[in-house]
Amino acid sequence: MSGNLLEINDLHVNAGDKEILKGLNLSIPFNEIHAIMGPNGSGKSVLSNVLSGNEDYKVTSGQIIFKNKNITELKPNEISNLGLFMAFQYPLEIPGVTIMNFLKTIHEANRRANGLEVLGPSDFLKYVREKAEILGINDEVLKRQLNVGFSGGEKKRNETLQLLVLDPVLTILDETDSGLDVDALDIVSDGIVGMKNEENSFLVITHYKKLLDKLSPSKVHILVDGRIVESGGPDLADKIENKGFESFN
Repeated sequence: MSGNLLEINDLHVNAGDKEILKGLNLSIPFNEIHAIMGPNGSGKSVLSNVLSGNEDYKVTSGQIIFKNKNITELKPNEISNLGLFMAFQYPLEIPGVTIMNFLKTIHEANRRANGLEVLGPSDFLKYVREKAEILGINDEVLKRQLNVGFSGGEKKRNETLQLLVLDPVLTILDETDSGLDVDALDIVSDGIVGMKNEENSFLVITHYKKLLDKLSPSKVHILVDGRIVESGGPDLADKIENKGFESFN
């Protein structure tokens, strides 16, 4: 595939009466992993929420173009059905709903929205087990209620399973590395690297360098006070590790 998968042009976003994103520009081609790093309050999580259609934030100007379609005003389910997946910093618990039933519901909804035939029960079970095996998730875990009683690392691993099952075009990982132990970090990063291909891309939002060391991003962007102030290769993360974000203010 050629061209950009995601194109953000002069994006201004308010949270209440306060402007958080102040003319943000970002381009992500196909088959790349991009990372956004920045200090607390710089607008990283606001950006991820706006990209996934969170209506708590108001876009006052600018455009978000995804797969050559303006998604600035679309609802979260419409954006999701286009192939954008958001991995949250704090995954939600849903009591009474098993992981397997949740996966079945979101997978069927996504396929129907895209005019695809829904998988039969046995085919879907086989499909999920193949994805779960990659992450070290067994059948007993799939029977548990979604994220109820899970540790932070277990929640992130479960969310990565959702990612593998849906196989989106663009995945946004918002602080996915927080709360992960070394083994879980390896499993999640290996799952992401294994998914990357010519028809998808990833946007990783993080404070830290440890996940980026495993993912080898194509480009690192520094977000400060609502704007991308510098972009570069993976060595930009090393600069932050050594000097912090003060040099970008």
